[in-house]
Amino acid sequence: MINILSFSPEHSIYIAMILPLLGALLAAKISKPNVRDSLVVGISALLFLHIVTNVFWQFINGQSPKIIFAELFPGISISFNIEPFGMIFLLVASGLWVVTSLYSIGYMRGNNESHQNRFYSFFALAIFGVMGLSMAGNLFTLFLFYEFITLCTFPLVTHSGTKEAMHSGRIYLGILLGTSICLFLPAIIWTYFEAGTLEFIAGGILAGRVGPVTTGILLFLFMFGVGKAALMPFHGWLPAAMVAPTPVSALLHAVAVVKAGVFTVLKIIVYIFGTEHLSTMIGQNWWAGAWLPYCAGFTIITASFIALRQDNLKKRLAFSTISQLSYIVLAASLLAPKAIMAGAFHIAAHAVSKITLFFAAGSIYTASGKKYVSELDGIGRRMPYTMVAFSIGAISMIGLPPAVGFLTKFHLIGGALSVGNYVAIGVLVLSTVLNAAYFLPIIYAAFFKGEGKGEKPHGEAPISIVIALCITALLTLGLFFFPDIMLILGAVPAELK
Repeated sequence: MINILSFSPEHSIYIAMILPLLGALLAAKISKPNVRDSLVVGISALLFLHIVTNVFWQFINGQSPKIIFAELFPGISISFNIEPFGMIFLLVASGLWVVTSLYSIGYMRGNNESHQNRFYSFFALAIFGVMGLSMAGNLFTLFLFYEFITLCTFPLVTHSGTKEAMHSGRIYLGILLGTSICLFLPAIIWTYFEAGTLEFIAGGILAGRVGPVTTGILLFLFMFGVGKAALMPFHGWLPAAMVAPTPVSALLHAVAVVKAGVFTVLKIIVYIFGTEHLSTMIGQNWWAGAWLPYCAGFTIITASFIALRQDNLKKRLAFSTISQLSYIVLAASLLAPKAIMAGAFHIAAHAVSKITLFFAAGSIYTASGKKYVSELDGIGRRMPYTMVAFSIGAISMIGLPPAVGFLTKFHLIGGALSVGNYVAIGVLVLSTVLNAAYFLPIIYAAFFKGEGKGEKPHGEAPISIVIALCITALLTLGLFFFPDIMLILGAVPAELK
């Protein structure tokens, strides 16, 4: 028997990437649904166990080697290394893959979805992309896996093959590839010529090498080139992708795609520019980066107002995600250690909260066929587990204790106060009011309004769906009471100059 704790740190990195590739291969080849589903859940659980007992354990004991897989040009290589932001993403992605795999069994079978082998295979490939991106040792490697995630999630978005799905898929692919090729890639090339390297280095590789004008232009290219962060106006791919099955929506919004975007934003601010360098450049010229908090704030508030108008539940959640992602961009843009820590922590906080909301939306659709907010009167009495879980996710998004979203807002406001940015505080207060305005009416209608006439009898969704959403709801509460690991991991890079 192989002792999972016996792997070397170098082998641990490769195993974390090989396991989801193995899952993709098996999911594509195995024709028996029960065997396939069991293996997917088993491999996802094995990956999480490996990350927790091996990768994380080695990391906290100071064993985080840099592996150069291939040297392409001087200063450009495909390399892997684990730092605190990446460790957060590894824990979140591997843990939620287990729960989402369990959820997917009930959803895909309950809705008689076709091409399930293809679904599970590309799902596993997306997790492989996240593993590579989380452990990327430089900006070039990160870009490769960033693009890989885009390409392997396209078949998931277009899974149904309908005309609507294909149209939405073209929007998805067009915006994400367009921003990365036209903005992100040129910024990477420019950075390489300025710095002579693309390594992630404490203090930033551009520090002392570029002035305020170049800093401002590069920051613009990076922030809007990372389309997965969904800063307006490059956000349209996210609501378009809601045509996909709900497990895919959960993957997009909680595990892979959007988190890849905001994770990349944090890495660029801390390791490419450096917070001290950016602060100095902004002090010399407002255009060097003082505009970024306003862009993030605009996205937060505008997306929240749009969410208020959405009757389709998944689209309301999609615009909520656009708003919540910019919390992390706002946190990074404040350049304050406490704010950056809050942004890194929100990767985990938003993941468990928003995946709970999407799981609940899929549960409602599977059990009742309902997908509109206006149809949810009284549904809490028929589906109490689902709607209690939904309520927990919603209060986390609003920022109320004892849900984990409260801690993000608490630390983010503290970070804004530390640098005297009262505009950011105003944005967070207004956002909280708007969050309450589009979530609380759903909870009220579900538990305190009567059902409409002619309602067909139904209960909860299949048991695997209910178990999965209960787990993520408990995680949403649990992170409030036990946030230390994520906060400590987020605080370490935040202190880097």
